[in-house]
Amino acid sequence: MTLQQLRAAFIPKIPRQLTQLTKLIAHDSSFLSSNSELEKLFPHLINQAMIRFVNGTEQSLKKSMTVGILFSGGQAAGGHNVVTGLFDALKTLHPDCKVIGFKNGPSGLVNNQAMELTAPLLDSYRNQGGFDLIGSGRTKIETDTQFAQSLKTVQKQGLDGLVIVGGDDSNTNAAFLAEYFLTHQCSTKVIGVPKTIDGDLKNEFIEISFGFDTAAKTYAEIIGNIMRDALSAKKYYYFIKLMGRTASHLTLECALKTHPNVVLIGEEVAEKKQSLKQLVVEIADVIEKRSKNGKDYGVILIPEGIVEFVPEFKQLISELNHLLAQDITEVEQNLSDASKAGFKDLPESLKNQLLEDRDPHGNVQVSKIETERLFIYLVEEELKKRNSKSKLSAQPLFCGYEGRSAYPSNFDAQYCYALGMTAALLLNAGKTGYMACIQRLTAQVEDWEIGGVPLIGMMVFETRKGKQKAVIQKALVDTKSAVFQEFSKKRAAWALEDDYLFPGPIQFFGPSELTDSVPVILQSNFNTK
Repeated sequence: MTLQQLRAAFIPKIPRQLTQLTKLIAHDSSFLSSNSELEKLFPHLINQAMIRFVNGTEQSLKKSMTVGILFSGGQAAGGHNVVTGLFDALKTLHPDCKVIGFKNGPSGLVNNQAMELTAPLLDSYRNQGGFDLIGSGRTKIETDTQFAQSLKTVQKQGLDGLVIVGGDDSNTNAAFLAEYFLTHQCSTKVIGVPKTIDGDLKNEFIEISFGFDTAAKTYAEIIGNIMRDALSAKKYYYFIKLMGRTASHLTLECALKTHPNVVLIGEEVAEKKQSLKQLVVEIADVIEKRSKNGKDYGVILIPEGIVEFVPEFKQLISELNHLLAQDITEVEQNLSDASKAGFKDLPESLKNQLLEDRDPHGNVQVSKIETERLFIYLVEEELKKRNSKSKLSAQPLFCGYEGRSAYPSNFDAQYCYALGMTAALLLNAGKTGYMACIQRLTAQVEDWEIGGVPLIGMMVFETRKGKQKAVIQKALVDTKSAVFQEFSKKRAAWALEDDYLFPGPIQFFGPSELTDSVPVILQSNFNTK
């Protein structure tokens, strides 16, 4: 395929600093404070400093390094460029360096399922989507046996370093592995790389995770196409659910790119303590107002995890999990009055799903709830109660996995390549327990700043399965941010007007402002027209 060949030949731009790899030295900048509870868990990693790279004298590795790499969790566009960036940087530092890929994620590390990644092999994966080079997996390394087997693997492979590409949970694992290796006098250094299309791995150090930009642009193209269809047919309402169970970053980004008629943001729902009924009324009101203007069509965006932000639905799920765990047969009769009332209003198909479809821990599988269909049902019922004359011909759509493995946008291709190179530099500097970090992402690529942030510097304690655990904190949409405030000003006009934008497919060739555009939510000054 022509595009596949052209993308393989694409040479990512890199930050100016990375053009002189052999002259860069790691410099400690600000030290990050950690609480005493974290010190108990990470006595070797405590009191680490942020790392900046500065120019020094010409240097090179005195000996070659062997570095392992694995993908953890769901796919995200650009992952292969993390590998090629790591590989190219290591080969620049010393031509005899080797990169070992662990197959199928963390389980490949535990079970020592590995393969050497060579230049001829990697050449066909440059700038390509997916994680199919070595695969990925969701195994969590958390038992004593798994840690011991991981230690045995890195020693058997003779690894100087291990790069873990993943989200918040995967990088939490990376911190515990780094501490475990140090505790057992293992010289293998561990570096994390921020990956998740949901965009919830971000903070004052990590501006965005890789894969988010490509996913948002992929979904925005689909939404734009649907909007054009709605304008053409003038008889359909599209209820579009978007990936993002824990946070609504993708929904917000896609809204800013396309201007839909209604946008639900989970964090706003939780902040305002909006009920499911209030959200349904909000959508029904827009439908009726548009109908009075002769518009019986529109587009509604719904984040995947919206129901977990709705207070009474969150309570219902909690009660169901408790009752199901006790194998109580008359579940509905044992719900609280408030939850019983909410459960009664749900369609039968969803009631059955909530009662029967459980995960391995016996809990309701919230991620499988067809939220878009739920809202269609509830809005239809609301309009019936009103005896509304509005015509609602609703179509459900879920934008999901098609956003995870696309050809990476130029932004993600270049971001990932630089992250891989930065991981190599951190290992070369003997650092462990760090995440590769690139900042100033809204500037020209050449002006991006590279460094490393301690993994435990991003950690908090959260209750998981009834116990307090140290984890890297997920980032939610900040409803006080300038981006969200701008969105809030525009949404009322979007509701009634057909102010749709049509982003089209991701562009790889053409003007830089088109091909190298960055996520809107990163921009402090932006135009949503």
